[in-house]
Amino acid sequence: MTAPLIAALIPPRARPGGREHRPAVVRLPVAAVPEVPEAPADVLYGFGRIDSSGRVGDRAMTAELGWQPGDRLTFTAAAGVVTARREPGGMVVMPSKPYLVIPAALRRRCGLQPGDRVLLAVFPDRDALAAYSFAVVDQALRAHAPAPGAEGRRA
Repeated sequence: MTAPLIAALIPPRARPGGREHRPAVVRLPVAAVPEVPEAPADVLYGFGRIDSSGRVGDRAMTAELGWQPGDRLTFTAAAGVVTARREPGGMVVMPSKPYLVIPAALRRRCGLQPGDRVLLAVFPDRDALAAYSFAVVDQALRAHAPAPGAEGRRA
């Protein structure tokens, strides 16, 4: 004895007395990916904070340059940037810890205060490290910022 077959329950394609239901397909715009320039391979970047004694540093920065305790350094400063170079006749001696001590006169000239953060850039081919105040970084960013209201426009 076999049981009677039950009809499949498949909903009808069209609603009675109405139109056929189709999901709305909306194609969203695809964003164009801007071409991002590559960071130069000959510069290493990091961040540091200046303490009350003028010390600033990053272990990776000094290790990249190969600076050792006792190395003599020359510091220069202009427009919010302090640069240190290893030179035999330098007036500042690299301490045993991996940091630099920026002389007070140069900190004042650049407007650097205790607690200020700086962008550190190591230039191994020049055997130099530069500390950029965030005022200098801000000026560079504003110089390259898009015009107001230009968001989303295509060239």
